[in-house]
Amino acid sequence: MVRNIVILSGSSHPAFVDSIASTLGVPPSSRMLAKFSCGETRCEIRDSVRGKDVYIVQSFGVGPSPSSGCRRRGDLQRVGTDGGGGGSEVEQTHTVNDYFIELCIMISACKTGSAKTITAVLPLFPYSRQPDLPFSHVGAPRVGVWHPQGHGARSGKVDYMFESVPVTPGPNVPRTAELGSAGVDVGDVMGRVASAKETQPASKGTGESGRASPVAEHRRQLTGNYTTHDYENPSLVMTLQGQKQFMAQAGSLVADLLTCAGADRVLTCDLHESAYQGFFDTPVDNLYARPLLQRYIQRKIPNYREAVIVSPDAGGAKRATAIADNLGLAFALIHKERRPPKISETPKATMMLVGNVASRVCILIDDLVDTAKTITRAANLLKREGAVQVVALLTHGVLSGEAIARINASALDRMVVTNTVPQEKHRALCPKLEVLDVSGTFAEAIRRVHHGESVSMLFQYD
Repeated sequence: MVRNIVILSGSSHPAFVDSIASTLGVPPSSRMLAKFSCGETRCEIRDSVRGKDVYIVQSFGVGPSPSSGCRRRGDLQRVGTDGGGGGSEVEQTHTVNDYFIELCIMISACKTGSAKTITAVLPLFPYSRQPDLPFSHVGAPRVGVWHPQGHGARSGKVDYMFESVPVTPGPNVPRTAELGSAGVDVGDVMGRVASAKETQPASKGTGESGRASPVAEHRRQLTGNYTTHDYENPSLVMTLQGQKQFMAQAGSLVADLLTCAGADRVLTCDLHESAYQGFFDTPVDNLYARPLLQRYIQRKIPNYREAVIVSPDAGGAKRATAIADNLGLAFALIHKERRPPKISETPKATMMLVGNVASRVCILIDDLVDTAKTITRAANLLKREGAVQVVALLTHGVLSGEAIARINASALDRMVVTNTVPQEKHRALCPKLEVLDVSGTFAEAIRRVHHGESVSMLFQYD
């Protein structure tokens, strides 16, 4: 039994919290979470947290839709009709944003209650697929710029298709590629304007007859509907050139919100982007489900040494090769591109297999599955290439939208996920789904953090 510790549960995954508390030998602390009829969240901590180490466990799966008819524990909340605690029981639909605000309110309530330390235990980190985008020295990343027919020498062409642009000038590219608009050399424009200011009289660009002067007319033909102020203002230049003027930095925003609410530490599992750890000024412990997945491969897949580890995209190659190297298995990669046939059309993903999977068992490794489009397309491709069986091993099974229907209709033979997200509803609808319990890893990590022991020692394995 661990002493001087408080385990608090959010409304997202109470069964996971019960399992953690049972492993630690402490009961979950009492709290009241409610929603008013307008949708506001109300929180009340009913046990004392003064001078104690508080661990608030909140996952970020998707709550049931009102028409689904499926109720999960915690979905029925007491909704107050006035300032008091009275109200009626109604079914509430929770989203990721609801769970996040609920977490911040619980952290703030514990901070106000004089808790010694507050650790946010987030099995699935929210907004983990939206890290801060890197900015160049002139602003946000570029987007493609389409020049219609008849506008300059580059008509009908795309300057930049991807999120970057080479700094070296090329043919028919303005010298100042970061500041020039389509078909206009800013240096030439500014030079002509400066010379015009020196030669023309102090007027507003009009002659004695009230008509526009030749210099002003020539400048208007060069710049179109833009003024020189557009080129002097970098934010406007970004818009003209195809620059993303305003970028939502969700990664640092989520980190700042948790820190400002009062979180002293964050405990999570398999971050989609490891860069998130750098957004925090407080410690972030990133746990791994890799040992659990490796044990499943060794125990549940017959003749696993002849299998092939496959990454469904290039982003997860490092994660998949780590398992392949530890088990001594072959590795294959599915290369995915999103290139539109024409710039005016929607990009379509194309997949290509790199490696040999014929007459072998394929094990797809990834960290998160949401709509299941990528994983099911990868499974269908592997079956077309001659794989005898396709098994998908993933850490976080969000499975939103039409994911369950896609999995049932796909070539996947099995899909294995952990219980970082509630899976009761998904298991009832998908016979291919298996769930691994990762609560023991979180319980041991909480115990080690509480006693000041090393968390990395949990993953010292061959």
